[in-house]
Amino acid sequence: MQLTTQRLILRPLEANDKHAILSYRSDAETNRYQGWIPKTLDDVEIFLGKLATEFNVPDTWFQLAVVDKSSKELIGDIGIHFIDEQQVELGYTIAKQHQGLGFATEAALAVIDYLFTELKKHRITASIDPENIASVALLEKLGFRKEAHFVESLFLNDKWVDDVIYALLAREWRNRQLI
Repeated sequence: MQLTTQRLILRPLEANDKHAILSYRSDAETNRYQGWIPKTLDDVEIFLGKLATEFNVPDTWFQLAVVDKSSKELIGDIGIHFIDEQQVELGYTIAKQHQGLGFATEAALAVIDYLFTELKKHRITASIDPENIASVALLEKLGFRKEAHFVESLFLNDKWVDDVIYALLAREWRNRQLI
């Protein structure tokens, strides 16, 4: 499975990506809202080993590499949790030096459109820390709506944090105003 946008190639993560993944994912400050921050290449290899190798399998996570078309550099990843046949959850990480340039929006638009248009999914959710203002803004820009706010419901990075659930339905995606 591969998607191409104006500036990006979205393809499955590969074992050869481990150095780049460690580089952008191990930055604890940039990724303070992430549930997984690797410390070693072994951590990344274990992570890669747990990922689904087949796309669109219920109850699995599939990870797409976000690659800059012009430089061929791996600049982030998008996780797709296939909850069941009709629902998926998204998560995304973009390297610090590539944030604020619209890459997350571009990648997410392509993935969301593929999930709704090609795979005919019914609902996409995202679970985020409400203090992650950039992620909240991205989801709202993409048309997601806030559905729930769970107070101190997740223990991440040695502290209890809130969890906010955003969601988007296929019919909402079809009826959206173009971004």
